[in-house]
Amino acid sequence: MKIGSREIGDHTPCYVIAEIGHNHQGNLTKARELFREAKAAGAHAVKLQKRDNRGLYTRAAYEKPYDNENSFGATYGEHREFLEFGQHEYTELRDYAAELGVDFFSTAFDLRSAEFLDRLDVPAYKIASGDLKSTPLLKHVARYGKPIIISTGGATIDDVQRAYDAIMPLNPQLAILQCTAGYPAAFEELDLRVIETFRHRFPGAVVGFSSHDNGISMPVAAYMLGARIVEKHFTLNRAMKGTDHAFSLEPVGMRKLVRDLERTHKAMGNGVKKIYESERAPIVKMGKSLVVARDLPSGHIIGPQDIVMKSPGGGIPPYELDNVLGRVTLKPLYTDDFLSFEVLSKPDAELARS
Repeated sequence: MKIGSREIGDHTPCYVIAEIGHNHQGNLTKARELFREAKAAGAHAVKLQKRDNRGLYTRAAYEKPYDNENSFGATYGEHREFLEFGQHEYTELRDYAAELGVDFFSTAFDLRSAEFLDRLDVPAYKIASGDLKSTPLLKHVARYGKPIIISTGGATIDDVQRAYDAIMPLNPQLAILQCTAGYPAAFEELDLRVIETFRHRFPGAVVGFSSHDNGISMPVAAYMLGARIVEKHFTLNRAMKGTDHAFSLEPVGMRKLVRDLERTHKAMGNGVKKIYESERAPIVKMGKSLVVARDLPSGHIIGPQDIVMKSPGGGIPPYELDNVLGRVTLKPLYTDDFLSFEVLSKPDAELARS
């Protein structure tokens, strides 16, 4: 998969999405600050959420009183409309993200929002867990031909298979994120091994992890299991007003998360066991060599009592012990002398060949 100019796969660093959602509190200046801090922390993408609130909710849901500490309106509809950005804000933020060099896209919660984002020419689309069963929306977005990232919270494997089967014939640029739709999600409910299940069952898709837990270590574990996209909620201050801030990462947490994922990618290696130059001196210092245990005259047949293992290394290694026993000294040797094959006779088989 490729989003913008960035390739995503096993050969690349983990692609990190800073999920801002509505943590900007309906404030464009604050949204710009979140974009800037996400980029400074090393995130590859920033993401918002787009809803056509009037069309998305039933009248009863839209007009339901919403009186709580995180409310931005008297009803749920007023609350959602207060937080919603329109054409002006999205255009400015798209251009600002381009200026920063960070990918910018959004979750489309409905058909009109998908069309809005299409006109904005976003490089990718996110589908929330709640829409995994919204097959008409999945197909509609798939036809845009842009990469699609779907979350799978609250779903069975059959739900994921249905979404996969709906999208792939129309658009093979699909990423499937293991997700637990708890806010925050309990660690024992993260089910990270589902990442391996997804990689086996959906080989045509990139697999990732949408993390709602409180911490930064689980994305690293997810990466080791095969996740190549990590999405993490992002805020300026976890104490801010709003439902998502409490389980979001602040800038320092995002920096550490990106750092740890980059280190993990580098640390994975290619599966080939090798010796590095940085190891040579420590291994010589810590290693052992076969050395002379007591003074030996020339012509002496080496026995077990004549040899000990001592540090440092660099001489005949201890695994050669059986190849040393029974040989004859060619010169006098003294206690703690390093043994070398040059001061010992050749083995009988080698003498016979010569």
